[in-house]
Amino acid sequence: MNFEAARAQMLGQQIRAWEVLDERVLRALEQTPRERYVPEEYRDLAFADTEIPLGHGQKMLAPMIEGRLLQSLQIDPLDRVLEVGTGTGFLTACLARLGHSVVSVDIFPGFVEGARRRLDAESVRNVDLQTVDAHSLDLPEQFDAIAVTASVPALDDRFVRMLRPRGRLFIVVGRPPVMEGRLITRSATGETTSEDLFETVLTPLINAERPEPFVL
Repeated sequence: MNFEAARAQMLGQQIRAWEVLDERVLRALEQTPRERYVPEEYRDLAFADTEIPLGHGQKMLAPMIEGRLLQSLQIDPLDRVLEVGTGTGFLTACLARLGHSVVSVDIFPGFVEGARRRLDAESVRNVDLQTVDAHSLDLPEQFDAIAVTASVPALDDRFVRMLRPRGRLFIVVGRPPVMEGRLITRSATGETTSEDLFETVLTPLINAERPEPFVL
């Protein structure tokens, strides 16, 4: 397979076509070798417009979702970033290219160890990987940007509280078949605003609270 041709096609026909035009984001996606972060048995699908199975019922995000997520967060080179859901480490590597440093957490030890091997092989050093349930996070800091790579049925305020003033949170909220990719922004004085970006369906975050739908 010609990975360079497939990468160029992904950037042109998927990423740019879905209004991801930020040059820093496009460069991060171009320079991070996605084929080295997918499970070997799915390497031929590395640049396809599809989610890729990872085991434990989890999936690697489709490239278009990754592009929109990265663009929405507007990550600055000095930003401290939190990623919830490490997966294979590909998005982690992109976040690390865009920001100053990344803390990435995943509940599955195998995912964390696999991502560590891949990131080390690519000399990505500004990442702190942790095996932890996102709902048990007890970090002594706040973040400029937070990327949640799975869905939640309703917005969890604990992620909002981890934002610094002027911080941004990307999260997918809702239940199938209706979920919204959402950007939460915290102002300098602590107020938050919410913007719905696009519709999608993502695997639920492990142990996310699932309030029962209201039924008349």
